[in-house]
Amino acid sequence: MKISRPADVPTSEHPLLNDGVQHVIEVLQRLRFGVIQLTVHDGKLMQVDVTERRRFGN
Repeated sequence: MKISRPADVPTSEHPLLNDGVQHVIEVLQRLRFGVIQLTVHDGKLMQVDVTERRRFGN
């Protein structure tokens, strides 16, 4: 999955690309199996919990 921001909009000026959302994008790019849980308060991303699942063959 490739997620990117518009090249002409700096991260600091883009309302959706704060540090938390940027972290979610980075986790999505490297996570193979697992869960990403977002905690939102008053419409703002407050916490990101990542649970990665690792599966081992027999």
